[in-house]
Amino acid sequence: MTTSHPDLLSEVRAFRAGHPEVRYVDLISLDIPGHFYGKRYPVEMLEKVAAGAPLKLPQNCVLLGAQGGLHPIGDYCFHDGDPDAPRRLIPGTLKPVRWEAQPLGQMLISSDGTESPIEFEPREVLARVLKRLEERGIHPVVAFELEFYLFDRVLQDGLPRFPRDPLSGDPDDQPNMHIERLSRFSGVLHEMVEAAREQGVDANVITAELGPGQFEINFGHSADGLQAADWAALFCRSTRGVALKHGYRASFMSKPYLNAPGSGMHVHVSLYDRDGNNLLAADGQRPLRHAVAGCLELLPHCMPIFAANHNAFRRYGAMVNAASRASWGFEDRDACLRIPESDARNLRIEHRLAGADANPYLVLAAILSGIEHGLDKRLEPIAPLNQDRSSGIDFPKDMLGAVAAMEHHPVVRDKLGSEFVFVYCENKRHDHLDFMSEISAREYRWFL
Repeated sequence: MTTSHPDLLSEVRAFRAGHPEVRYVDLISLDIPGHFYGKRYPVEMLEKVAAGAPLKLPQNCVLLGAQGGLHPIGDYCFHDGDPDAPRRLIPGTLKPVRWEAQPLGQMLISSDGTESPIEFEPREVLARVLKRLEERGIHPVVAFELEFYLFDRVLQDGLPRFPRDPLSGDPDDQPNMHIERLSRFSGVLHEMVEAAREQGVDANVITAELGPGQFEINFGHSADGLQAADWAALFCRSTRGVALKHGYRASFMSKPYLNAPGSGMHVHVSLYDRDGNNLLAADGQRPLRHAVAGCLELLPHCMPIFAANHNAFRRYGAMVNAASRASWGFEDRDACLRIPESDARNLRIEHRLAGADANPYLVLAAILSGIEHGLDKRLEPIAPLNQDRSSGIDFPKDMLGAVAAMEHHPVVRDKLGSEFVFVYCENKRHDHLDFMSEISAREYRWFL
């Protein structure tokens, strides 16, 4: 039975009063591959849930593969009777949706904070990591940055096409970081920011990136790690919806063009104590060094999280600012871990390795686990790139190798949960094998 939450009930009633045209609300949650699943509820039924009525969805929705199907993972999916599991409404996330043809609302749901949380649900994995840090008096402040590509809405022979300037009709085939590109696509970009803000996401700075149709939108810092990851997830959903409304496709695919930069998920993390002191800056920045060392040590064993699919591995060692080894450096965008120039109050780590299509809850959980590991063991990092351009630690460059490096690693299993690591690695292994099971035209050209 879901416990009644007076603030939730007030939130739903206020939403109904402010949006009487909305008849349905999508209740959504992120699965392991980073897709939203859920149910569309009549708004009057949502009020009953907020008042304490049960909210349950199949547990195995979390285990869906990249294409939405189920994989045989241990006793799950095909041997457990497909049981329901409780979910809860996440306060503050009931918002109107502007990109649908009919008035609609949406609200995040999760199993974390319920009587029986799903151990391998991405949001629950992050919630456990954050709770462990909080109990130690460590309070992360987090900000995500997401790069993405715009494409023409219509594919040509299944392949993406450059987006066209709505005024001139010219394709965006001469990419650069000029401000004029923001002007040419201002209609869709500005509505992306507005739609995100309507979802409660603190979206702000827009940047034209180096790829054709590539842009980046930054979010504000949040002292709530779950909220920061919520923002990243919600932004991806709203951005895709707004793009279609304007006649484009928006994609967070890590490497859509081999000859253009990939799209990354950059995560800024700083740590504070209960009094608001920056823990990384203490003792001559020694904790910063420990945190960096811990992240670098665990990075090769968390690659299935940072590179969540076959395509994501294409991004590493590419044209610009995409590392091929685990490295760090001060004001160095070639490093996996960049330390931006800042004062002691704002000292932070920018983790730049994850692809834009990675699961934000899991990316943040892996980063924080690496930081915690380094602080616990007082590890010292390898030389920064500023001192040695060849400094770095090798990491797997393919999914099967990455899964093998992750699935039995004792620290990763301890920090993220052994059941989660088992389920996640099996999910990624099956997705990869399914992807490789189709014979491509190139394979016929090479070997027929």
